[in-house]
Amino acid sequence: GTRYEYPLIVTPDAPPQPWAVAVVPDIGAATASLLLAGSPDIVIIGTGNTQIFPRPEQLRPLIEAGIGLEIMNTPAACRTFNILVGEGRNVLAALILA
Repeated sequence: GTRYEYPLIVTPDAPPQPWAVAVVPDIGAATASLLLAGSPDIVIIGTGNTQIFPRPEQLRPLIEAGIGLEIMNTPAACRTFNILVGEGRNVLAALILA
């Protein structure tokens, strides 16, 4: 029932946390490294209303760690997150709202 109006990092076992990324170009190696903190098996990045693929170098830490990575629009990312959580998967969603 809580409405969020800023980018978030969401995991199954913690309250949503603010994410300091407002648009896809803001994603950097340091930002991507932050997503590894909980050792997720899968990271879903919701890129707002439109699916926008970050450049590979923006996501290098995730790629090098062998983390499953999905890029999709934010509504699809939310649906996918809920399905994976329901399956008991260790997933993290990083959601841009714009």
